[in-house]
Formats: sequence, C-alpha cells, structure tokens
Amino acid sequence: MFRSLRKPEVLVATLAAAGILLITMGARQSLGLFVGPLNTSTGLGIGTISLALAVGQFSWGAIQPVAGAVADRYGPRPVLVGGVLLLALGSAITPFMGTGFGLMLSLGVLSAMGSGAGSFSVLIGAAAQRLPAEARGTASGVINAGGSFGQFVFAPVLQSLIQTVGWMGAMWSMALATLAALPLVGKLTDGAPAPVERVAGEGGLGRAVAEAIRHPSYLLLHAGFFTCGFHIAFLVTHLPGEVDLCGLPPSVAGWSLAIIGLANVMGSLFVGSCISRYRSKHLLAAMYASRAVLIALYLLMPRTEAVFYLFAAGLGFTWLATVPPTAALVGKLFGVRYLATLFGLTLLSHQIGGFLGAWLGGLAVMHFGDFTWMWYADMALAVLAALVNLPIREARIAPAFAVA
Repeated sequence: MFRSLRKPEVLVATLAAAGILLITMGARQSLGLFVGPLNTSTGLGIGTISLALAVGQFSWGAIQPVAGAVADRYGPRPVLVGGVLLLALGSAITPFMGTGFGLMLSLGVLSAMGSGAGSFSVLIGAAAQRLPAEARGTASGVINAGGSFGQFVFAPVLQSLIQTVGWMGAMWSMALATLAALPLVGKLTDGAPAPVERVAGEGGLGRAVAEAIRHPSYLLLHAGFFTCGFHIAFLVTHLPGEVDLCGLPPSVAGWSLAIIGLANVMGSLFVGSCISRYRSKHLLAAMYASRAVLIALYLLMPRTEAVFYLFAAGLGFTWLATVPPTAALVGKLFGVRYLATLFGLTLLSHQIGGFLGAWLGGLAVMHFGDFTWMWYADMALAVLAALVNLPIREARIAPAFAVA
C-alpha cells in the first residue's frame, strides 16, 4: 500500500504536508464545539454565530483558488507561512469579539482564510509537483488522513479545555498550537519541483482555467463536491447542538468529532490506495451513496451515546476521503501543473455547499426546534451527488502488469 512512498524525499514531503493539514484542519473542524459556549458568553444567538461560521465556510473555499494560483505562480512557501500566521491571528482575537460582525471578521474571514491557505489545494498541489506519478494517489490519501487525524486530536482536547479553562482559554491555546505548522513548511517546500506533464493549460493559468470550466466532467465534479461541503459543514457546526437536543453530555459531541476524524484516517488511507485500482468517479459515487444510507439508519435509531459513536464512525470513514479521488480526477483531466488552482476552484464549490450547510442548520433549529429537515436535505443531496458522479468521463484504470 505504501511502497510508492518509500523514497526518503517522497516520504518527507508527504508527511510534512500531512502534518500541516493536521494542524490547520484540526483547528478548523473543531469550531462547532465553541458554538454553545460562545452563545452563552455573548448572547448573540445561535443564528448569528452560525452565520459567522457559515461565512467562514465560504471564505475557506474562496481563498483556495486564489492561494492555489499564488502558489502555482510564486511557490507554496509564502502562501503556507501566511496562512498559518493568519489562522493563529484570527483564533487569538476571537475572544475579544463581542458582536456578530466581529465574529465574522475573526472566525469568518481571518481564521478561515488562514486555514484555507494552508489546506488541500496548496498542500496537495505542492506535493504532487514533488512526487512521481505513481506515488500521488497514495500520498494524497496520507495527506488527507493528516487532516482527519487533526480532528481526532483537536476535538477532545479542545472540549476538555473549554470545560476546564473556558472557551477563551481554549481559543488562545488553539492559536498557539497552530504555529507548530511553521517548521513543517520548509520540509515540504525545500527543493525544486520535479518536472511534470502538462495535459492542459500549455498556454498558462488563464487558459487552463478556461478549459476546465468548459469541461462537463469538471462541472459534474463540482456539483458532487458541493454536496460534500453541505454535509460536512452541517455536521461539524451543528453536531454538538444535535447532541444537546438529545439530552446527552457535551463530551459526546467532542468524542463523536474525534471518532469521525479517526475513522477518516483509515478511510483516507484506504481510498488513497484504491485510486490506482478503481476509477475515482465510482469511489466518489459509492461514498456519497453510503452517507444517505447512514443518515437514514441514524434517523431510525434511538439517540444514545452508542448510536452517536457508531454513526460518527460510519460517516467518518468517508468524511474527507472524497478529497483524494476528487483531486485525482482533476489531475487526470488537466494534469498537475495547475492542480492547486483547479482543485482550489473545486473546493470553492465544496464550501458554497458548506456555507449553506452551516447557515441553514442554524435557521432550522431556530424555526423548527430541531434538525429533522436538515437531515432529510442532507440525505437527498447525498443521493444526487452519487448520481452526478457517474457520467464523469474518466478513462479506465490500466492493468498493473503487462503481458509479454
């Protein structure tokens, strides 16, 4: 499974990218734990706080193609360093924000854009340009697993800090922890990129983007990834609220998010290894369909701690495991020269869905008292996402051996 990563330079670049994503995604994916404490402390209301986090979902996606384009033009190092510092700054000033606008600035703009600049598009693009083609699928799975492991680490630790030192202390602790990503940037970006094939975009970045947005398969990929963003943002923002509505202790939310992260480590590694054996569009269709089945089963079950943990484990297996095959499809269609930019645009679609998932979840609980209609919407979108991936034009996987 990991034979393609055995070369030292390949392994170092892969693990450095995974480590950076561990920190940036671990911090970002744990923000839902702060919704209740923020509401209690500021009295701003769930709707206002949800809107601030929804703006953050959009900002995280909006910065992806911009950061990718800058990284493609000037290299990933300044983008990653700037992103880490911006994430730390946004987290550090959040406790001083007592208005909805202030939260939109700190969490919705600064933290989100900082996390986005140090996230999938730049990291996978930087790694892909430094790795041989046969290592990219497995490497993307390992990098993605780093982000999921970050959620496993950050969620229970932050939940414990919120309960012991308060949400402000927990937020400042998170700001300090993000700075640990800075030494890893050099490990990823040292050395020149390897020569890469240019399947598309020979006329430059503008032509590559123009070709991509006219490609039907690229648009179908965006449509499926939109649903993924809706699903993840709804859950990461409002799962603590769902736990509270069920009368369970806050620790259940923290451990559920941690289990999602741990399960996705395994899911990301598994899916990353499958990219070289199965067509990515089929992997994506299967993962989206499984989410609809899991949500339906959850709605039929009693709301107990065991059910939440099992539900988290099931959802976690595909949580962000959609990223490696999505990035692989972009690379197959257009090459890796401008992968950071083109995959960044796909992530923007993901985060438009994320904006709606986070915001509408807050509106649903305000107007209906629970998240029932959001679960139905999430299930329906998962089915549609599975279907729209099937028509994507992807070549069959070549056999791993040749007949003499």
